[in-house]
Amino acid sequence: MIIVTGATGQLGRLVIASLLKTTPAAQIVAAVRDVAKAADLAALGVQVRRADYTDPASLDAAFQGATKVLLISSNQLGARVAQHRNVIDAAVRAKVALLAYTSVLHADRSTLGLAGEHRETEAAVRASGLAYSLLRNGWYVENYTGTLGGAVAHGALAGGAGEGRIAAAARAEYAEAAAVVLASAAPVEQIYELAGDTRFTLAELAAEVARQTGKPLPFHNLSQPEYREMLLGLGLPAPLAELIADSDAQAAKGALDDSSGTLGKLIGHPTISLADAVKAAL
Repeated sequence: MIIVTGATGQLGRLVIASLLKTTPAAQIVAAVRDVAKAADLAALGVQVRRADYTDPASLDAAFQGATKVLLISSNQLGARVAQHRNVIDAAVRAKVALLAYTSVLHADRSTLGLAGEHRETEAAVRASGLAYSLLRNGWYVENYTGTLGGAVAHGALAGGAGEGRIAAAARAEYAEAAAVVLASAAPVEQIYELAGDTRFTLAELAAEVARQTGKPLPFHNLSQPEYREMLLGLGLPAPLAELIADSDAQAAKGALDDSSGTLGKLIGHPTISLADAVKAAL
């Protein structure tokens, strides 16, 4: 019995879709905060159980019969560690054979502002005494390609990553990796540093967009404060604007780069190319 928490989120749905290729639906549990939002998963034969990261009793009920649990990190910045600990404690009580956690690339040494909560969670996972697998996910390529429409409309791509290379992969590829680990009958690694095979700068991203659209698209590199102010001007909440600006600033220093190729090896095929990612987004 494989439990996927946060199963109605973007990553969670993709993990379940990937699991269904190899695992009977009856052996998959979508653990979700709002059961009504998982009607489509239930229609596929997946078990749907209520599980709120802030409600330990709901987690205990959701984890009944669990063999493996995937803890998909919460999106509530600042509150994640306490929420994750509730899930880890419930997994201990359920005596699961494997606890997998979606962390961040090079969490142990990452300079990303968001890495702190991941490090604390990883420490709690290790301290649980359970067999574990840390899926240290790099950046989703969609983090950048998802905003290309606005960039094309304005005739420029803005960011703060400078010449830093970003080893991004598609969200579906990280989901595929999680499914491979969860469905494996063999022992899995304790730590996977997962990132895309293609390592690009934002200037290279802009150049690829220009090539495919036939329109010039210069890249404007901004300082962290300038980028944060731009994001605030676009209507982003202050914490999110700060996170994105910090992430680009750290990317400029190499925080989102990785050349191990571990993700492609784990899923058995190369990760998405920059050209294909841009084509899909456009």
